[in-house]
Amino acid sequence: MAYLTRTLLALILFAAVSAFAATPQRGTPYAQRDDAMQFAEEVAERHKLDVRWVRRALARAEKLPVVARLVTPPPTGTPKNWRVYRSRFIDPVRIAAGVRFWQENQATLERAEKEFGVPAEIVVGIVGVESIYGQQMGNFRVIDALATLAFDFPESHPRAAERAKFFRGELEHFLALHGTAKSDPLKPKGSYAGAMGMPQFMPSSLVRWGVDYDGSGAIDLARSTPDVIGSVANYFKGFGWTPGMPTHYPVRFDRDKLDLEALLAPDILPTFTAATMQAKGVVLEGEAAQHKGPLALVELQNGGEAPDYVAGTENFYVITRYNWSSYYAMAVIELGREVKQALAAARRTS
Repeated sequence: MAYLTRTLLALILFAAVSAFAATPQRGTPYAQRDDAMQFAEEVAERHKLDVRWVRRALARAEKLPVVARLVTPPPTGTPKNWRVYRSRFIDPVRIAAGVRFWQENQATLERAEKEFGVPAEIVVGIVGVESIYGQQMGNFRVIDALATLAFDFPESHPRAAERAKFFRGELEHFLALHGTAKSDPLKPKGSYAGAMGMPQFMPSSLVRWGVDYDGSGAIDLARSTPDVIGSVANYFKGFGWTPGMPTHYPVRFDRDKLDLEALLAPDILPTFTAATMQAKGVVLEGEAAQHKGPLALVELQNGGEAPDYVAGTENFYVITRYNWSSYYAMAVIELGREVKQALAAARRTS
């Protein structure tokens, strides 16, 4: 009962934070911050932009304390729970929205799968997990979120310096994009981390992997589903997606030989051959036992209950390059699979 109570409270807290994060926030402008104005001048010089435009844009960005709070990790010792995490993303509402998205964009999904080698169900899973197919793309001004995390990243974070550097890079990409396009950098809305559009791309991902898949002359990840589909597929291709390779295999354990510590040491990085995994006590059957590439033993904890385990392939690892979490990758895979099954069922009954 205590565990169920903690889980319920966690879900209530998540819902409350999500609702608060959806509310437009106002904060202190960066106009008087010397470090921000110096950064603006450096960005203008590196990208050959009008320095007055960059300074003016960044001066109107606002520090949002709620953003800093939202990126602060949960207290150490908070148990991970795959089943609770899964329930947030695999539900009838999201599956039904995924079926509609697939039906409305079938030709584009097929085109992208043929061109990039990424299955439609993986693209559909990503867009569903990230934004419920465009229903929840975030309501923070992107420039506010990025500036807050670039100049006021919470020092209590264990990787504060590294993360602040990352967000300065994202802010630079964002300003350069709008400065070059001569568009308004105050208009785009996104998540509290500065992610944008249906696939929630960061600015650097938009620069590197964004695709004008509808041929409009611009990349629009908020309104153009072809651009969304092409960009997500291109992202995975760029990170080494192998067409035809499964994402993971089921496993069992031979307890007499199991060396779980050694198997989990590389985390989710595919490191072991199928034969090596079996020698360390993992039972692989059928196609899994014949897999030619490296594998990783992926552990998905379930709070106080026994964890789930799968053997992740290099394609599983590619999905974690979108979000560095095995829980996230499994949610994407399972949502895509559920939508695909629901779509097939709908076609049989129509």
